[in-house]
Amino acid sequence: MKWVIEVSYFVVAVLFILGLKGMSSPVSARKGILWAGAGMALATLVTFLSPEIKISINLVLILVALVLGGSAAWWSGKVVKMTDMPQMVAIYNGMGGGAAAAIAALEFARGNVHGTVALILASLGALIGSVSFSGSVIAWAKLQGVMKKAHRLPAQNIVNIVLALVTVGFGAAIVVAGTPEPCTIIAFFVLSLVLGTIITLPIGGADMPVVISLFNAFTGLAVGFEGYVLDKPVLIIAGIVVGAAGTLLTQLMAKAMNRPITNILFQPISGEAKGDGSAIEGSLKEVSGLDAASMMRYAQKVIIIPGYGMAVAGAQHKVWEMAQLLEKEGVEVKFAIHPVAGRMPGHMNVLLAEAGVPYDKIFDLEEINSEFPLADVALVIGANDVVNPVARTDKSSPIYGMPILDADKAQNVIVIKRGKGAGYSGIENALFYGENCRMLYGSAQQAVADVITHVKSFAS
Repeated sequence: MKWVIEVSYFVVAVLFILGLKGMSSPVSARKGILWAGAGMALATLVTFLSPEIKISINLVLILVALVLGGSAAWWSGKVVKMTDMPQMVAIYNGMGGGAAAAIAALEFARGNVHGTVALILASLGALIGSVSFSGSVIAWAKLQGVMKKAHRLPAQNIVNIVLALVTVGFGAAIVVAGTPEPCTIIAFFVLSLVLGTIITLPIGGADMPVVISLFNAFTGLAVGFEGYVLDKPVLIIAGIVVGAAGTLLTQLMAKAMNRPITNILFQPISGEAKGDGSAIEGSLKEVSGLDAASMMRYAQKVIIIPGYGMAVAGAQHKVWEMAQLLEKEGVEVKFAIHPVAGRMPGHMNVLLAEAGVPYDKIFDLEEINSEFPLADVALVIGANDVVNPVARTDKSSPIYGMPILDADKAQNVIVIKRGKGAGYSGIENALFYGENCRMLYGSAQQAVADVITHVKSFAS
């Protein structure tokens, strides 16, 4: 029976790696999810072959937990809106970190962790798992709108450092003691949870997708460390692979914003910056749906920049319908995606894929930026910070230095926006006041539908 378990765990590890590899590209992402899901199902089933699992109250509790957790996950996955996907990812990721921390707490309480290396890894896994859990809960609350403000403590960075040092001190006490007292274990986990909360409270705005990715990496590493403690190679492989992938993604996203990870954690964009446009030259100029349709219908090249406003309105299908109509009239249409557009990594890519937009029409920042000066129209749909020119010009801006999509360099810019408020970071957008920019107010669904109607009238 043991060899069956070991071979199965090897197959599970291969499935996880294949799944992660598949998810590296939109073309193979669905297949990757299926591979990883099959691996998780096999790992769960093989667990029941372990000699430690016997018919007892524990087995009953495991089965009840699987039914309850599986049912909740299936239901929530079916009903979740695409606009709510980021917070769902955040909270599910936090659950993984919380599970790793709970395993460590149980093993410490039972006195089952022996050896310096095992104690160190168990403590590290417990620490980063707890931080990931409480931090992800705060990220969920912010994205869900439950927590509407960023909260920054006086001397926030000093508090973070002192709290981290004290928490690590309790972790070191656990390692030194070998069999720690319950009060030491409780203090260590409480401080770890508080640390994750305190670190995440001030973070908002454009930094949030990076933080979600960072906590994903934390969860993977926590699972990998606890896998070593439990002597479960499949957990080690899965955790380290996820941790490594999450770390690379976090670094890439931080680079895309030109913000070191240390700045994101210690000098976050809170999302509460204010701006009334008084310091920006120019004025907002409105355009009608008819005029917007005319500008795009008789253009040679249109670049569409989707943002969170498109997600809120669920307008991705209408946007693709409009793009197809324009292409039938001989207009070249491309989609431009910023690495941190939306509320999580790949948010816009997922929405466009759902609508059926071919992958070869979707371009990232490095690929598309050189084409904006050649575009007749740049259509911005509910995006803000990722097209804000102050990132190039205003050194006092929180987003200064962040690479942006060069929409302002197009011959004409049309911005679909629900109102005149600032973006997620709270920063006023200088693009909207440019001479070549026109504002089409309304929800993305309504505005794009209006444009489609007029484009059809031109064709007839």
